Amino acid sequence: MLSGALLLQPSKLNESIRTFFKKRIKRIGFAFIFWSFIYLAWAFFISNTPLTNDNILQGALFSFFSGSYYHFWFIYLIIGLYLLTPILRAIVSCDSQKILKYLITLWFIGVSVVPVLQLISGYALNDTLFVIGGTIGYFILGLYLQRIKVRSSILFGLFFASVIFTIISTWLMRFHFYSIGQDYFFFDYLSVNVILASVTMFMLLSKFPADWPKNKHPFFQRLVHAISKNTLPIYLFHLIIMETLQRGYLGFKLSLTTMNPIIGVPIVTAVTLLVTLGLILLMKKVPGLRIIIG
Repeated sequence: MLSGALLLQPSKLNESIRTFFKKRIKRIGFAFIFWSFIYLAWAFFISNTPLTNDNILQGALFSFFSGSYYHFWFIYLIIGLYLLTPILRAIVSCDSQKILKYLITLWFIGVSVVPVLQLISGYALNDTLFVIGGTIGYFILGLYLQRIKVRSSILFGLFFASVIFTIISTWLMRFHFYSIGQDYFFFDYLSVNVILASVTMFMLLSKFPADWPKNKHPFFQRLVHAISKNTLPIYLFHLIIMETLQRGYLGFKLSLTTMNPIIGVPIVTAVTLLVTLGLILLMKKVPGLRIIIG
C-alpha cells in the first residue's frame, strides 16, 4: 500500500518507463544480489552444508529463481508490482474514483469474498472468473485510501474488530472445524479480516504528520526517521539477527520458545529491530556497502 501510494501518483505519469526502472534497479536490484549471496552463505552455515562446487552452483541457481531465504518472497512480489506500475499509472491517471473503486471491488470479491463462500459452501468457483488477484489490490488501495477520509474512532473500531474476529475465527477453525483442514485460513494476507486490519492501520498511520513526533522527542524522531530510511535493508537483514539470537550463537538464547509470547514477541521484535538497525547504520558508513545493501 505504501509503495502504491508513492508510485501511482498521477503526477508521476510523465516519468518514462526507462527512468522508472533505472531508479528501481538502483533501489532494490543491487540489494537483491548482495543479500542473496549473504543468505546463500548463511543457509550453508546453519545447515552445515559442504561448500562443494555443485552445492554452490545449485544454491546460486535456486537463489536466483526462488530466493535465497523464505522472506525473499516480498522482493519478487515488489518486482512484479514494479513491472505493472507503468500500466497502472496510465489506468489511474484518469483520476476517476469510480474506476479505482471498480478495480478494488473486483479484486476484493475475487481474493476474499469468494474463498469465504467456498469455505462455507464447499463448492469452488472456477478460478478463471476473477483475473485480478494477488496483492495488486493492496497496491491500488495505497493510492485510493489517500483520497478518502474516515474518523479515527471508526478506524480504531474496525481495526480492533478485525483483530478480535481473527482470534475467534482461528480458534474456531482450530478446535471446532479441524476436519476442514484450514486452521490458518483467516491468517492469510488476502482474507477479509486481514485486509480490513491492513487498510484501517494504514489509514491511521497516514494521519500522523510528517514531522511526528515533533521537537518534544528529538531522539525518538531521529529513530523513526532512521528506521523509515532503512526499511529495505532492515527487512532483508533481520532474519540473520533473529536466528542468531534464537540459536544462541552469541552465548545466550532469545527465543519465543523460552518465553511467554505476550512478553516474548515485543522483546524479540524490539531487540531484533534495534540490533539490525544499528548494524545497518554501521554498514552504511562503508562507502561500497552503502550503495548495495539497500
